[in-house]
Amino acid sequence: MISRYWTVLALLVGWQLFSSLSGLNRIVVPGPAGVFGDIATNIGVYLPDLAWTLGMAAGGLAVGMALGTALAVAVWSSRVVSGMMTPVALIMRSVPVVAMIPVLARVFGYGWTTVLVITSVVSFFPAFVLVGARLRDAPPATSDLMAVLGANRRTLLRRLLLPHAVPGLLVALRLTASSAVLAAMLAEYLMGGRGLGALFAQSVSFHQVDRAWGTALVATAVSVACFVAARAVERRGIARFT
Repeated sequence: MISRYWTVLALLVGWQLFSSLSGLNRIVVPGPAGVFGDIATNIGVYLPDLAWTLGMAAGGLAVGMALGTALAVAVWSSRVVSGMMTPVALIMRSVPVVAMIPVLARVFGYGWTTVLVITSVVSFFPAFVLVGARLRDAPPATSDLMAVLGANRRTLLRRLLLPHAVPGLLVALRLTASSAVLAAMLAEYLMGGRGLGALFAQSVSFHQVDRAWGTALVATAVSVACFVAARAVERRGIARFT
């Protein structure tokens, strides 16, 4: 924990030294004092957009992971569904998010719905892959025992496979918690409206350099916090289900 504080302090000192000694105008690289000062004195400007972005990220994360889990179960249940949906999921994963946003915006509109869809798409694939892998990798001895006891596929899924897949779902949560925040912010930046992404775009447009850097700093801190929280949830969940 102490080493983390020293790392943050070293980054701040390096930032200050670079902004002071590089010769670049503060419009390009403002100092940390001005950025933190803007955050502290204008916290009421940041909080509503931060809450909006976090809400979009949390909603999209929940929807995406639920859809990924449901599709993983469907693929496990049916070879037909597996043959149909697995290539579609791979294609969705291979398309960059920034390329999806204009297309989805034309379909769903330039509002919160598209932001939610984007974060859902980002959160979908890790849950689909990791839950599906755990469903296919159940302990053979336990599966054989349940088969001997006469358990049908539904009972096998409910009593053995889904609990066995929980660690995979928790790993997916850790991998996508911070990405969902950044995906929501990217969608807001490109489409406008509300959120940290829109605040960043407005700050850049009006040459509010301290606020633009402050928005980026807040988004980074929140993404790291989401990752740490998700990792803590993962550790507790894996300790319980393994």
